[in-house]
Amino acid sequence: MNLPKKIEEYIYNRSYIQDSVGMSSAGVYLFDDMVLKIQEIGPESENEATMLKWLSGKLPVPNIIEHICENGYSHILMGKCQGKMACDPYYMSQLKRLIELLTDALNMLWSVDISDCPCEWPLQRRLELAEENVIHNRVDMDNAQPDTFGPNAFRDPEHLLGWLKENQPEQSRCLSHGDFCLPNIFLSDNIVTGMIDLGKSGVADPWQDIALCCRSLDNNYGGVYARTSYPGYGKQMLFDALGIQPDWEQIRYYILLDELF
Repeated sequence: MNLPKKIEEYIYNRSYIQDSVGMSSAGVYLFDDMVLKIQEIGPESENEATMLKWLSGKLPVPNIIEHICENGYSHILMGKCQGKMACDPYYMSQLKRLIELLTDALNMLWSVDISDCPCEWPLQRRLELAEENVIHNRVDMDNAQPDTFGPNAFRDPEHLLGWLKENQPEQSRCLSHGDFCLPNIFLSDNIVTGMIDLGKSGVADPWQDIALCCRSLDNNYGGVYARTSYPGYGKQMLFDALGIQPDWEQIRYYILLDELF
């Protein structure tokens, strides 16, 4: 890796493995006690660095050791979260416990005072960025949900984008993780110990996180990623734990919106 000198001083001659979990285009390198994330400079890389600093002391997020933007790339060297990803078999095999911990993580996010939050992700901004992805052919249709594109669904990303613009739901405001998927939440015993991949975090609607959590639970328990399915999961379980009624239209909307990222 061609790294900035300050970053190289921290990791020189140290062993690491490259993370292969998740769909991010960033390069993520795991050391014993640190993580190096390298990605092209853009709205998400800037957002992540800003939110990591702001959330320090408010939520269990990694501490930034060094952040350098150089040659078109953002390099964030940060502390390593303790515990296991929420999609680890250890937690996947304990369904009730996992749902309770994911509920804890969502409530932790929603309890943060957003009055001085530096990053905002209103729906209009997400749609603008989605449109940029569509225009520049960045939408990965091969990794979309099976029923998103096809003969009885949306023809292509342009068709989906048009539908999203015409069917915008009412919005509420809270702190949103932005990509609340099981690999981005770390757990240890009965505690939420980490939240990572905060490039889309900021003030947004709570259904953004609920929707992606639902999708992640469906995919992980259905064996989409690990090719191992787990029994007992039901879509209502998360809502029973949260004490709210599901709004399936909002959930579908935010899952479809995420297909364009």
